Amino acid sequence: MKDILEPFMFPHNLMLFGLLLACIVYRKKGLWLLLAFYYLAGNSFVANQVRHWYAGHTSSYNMAANSSVVVLGCGGSQTALPACAKSRLQQLAQLMPDGGSVIMTTQYCKPYVDYLLSVANNVAVDCFYGGDNTYKEFNSLAARQLKPDYIVTSDFHAWRVKQLAQHHGFSSQVMATSSQTFRRVNCGVNCLFTVNLTNFDFYSKLTAEFASYAVFVVTRSWTDWYQPAEVAG
Repeated sequence: MKDILEPFMFPHNLMLFGLLLACIVYRKKGLWLLLAFYYLAGNSFVANQVRHWYAGHTSSYNMAANSSVVVLGCGGSQTALPACAKSRLQQLAQLMPDGGSVIMTTQYCKPYVDYLLSVANNVAVDCFYGGDNTYKEFNSLAARQLKPDYIVTSDFHAWRVKQLAQHHGFSSQVMATSSQTFRRVNCGVNCLFTVNLTNFDFYSKLTAEFASYAVFVVTRSWTDWYQPAEVAG
């Protein structure tokens, strides 16, 4: 009973019921539209359907021997490996057979290379700085005429990475590591009557990905912000 009733007392759900009450009392179309937006953006059942659709842009693969893999950069420092990078390298080590080659496009190569060599066996590793965003990393790969079999990224970047791979003529498969935001939210008996703050975070990240790629599409013909500072000859 606690699990059923407790979510109704959370502030974001009290706001939902407050909006519903305001709609009933004042009967304004604007309030009904606001209620619909707030409910649909926060409802876990709806958000889980979107998560399921988005997951279609990523998959787990049985890597063939001698596969070439690119691990996109994920920040960090000369001495520290961020959690997102560690997650990518852990998943890669689990799936990659012996004899493969790995290229990493990060500014901070040493912690990436050291960690991968500590968890993977018999792999050839190379690393270079591809640029400070995904667009520059892809242009760096294209400039070096590298066409990997797989590209490893985080799940919330998967759609954009897949679009960029197609844009550059890569036949690469996109492998994505899981993050808390993009995991399905448990949907119990009260799911249809409540909202969850996790879903707002999910949509904000999803919107950021679509907006980022839209800016690239609109500006790529007349700007060069997505070009790496140094292009290989």
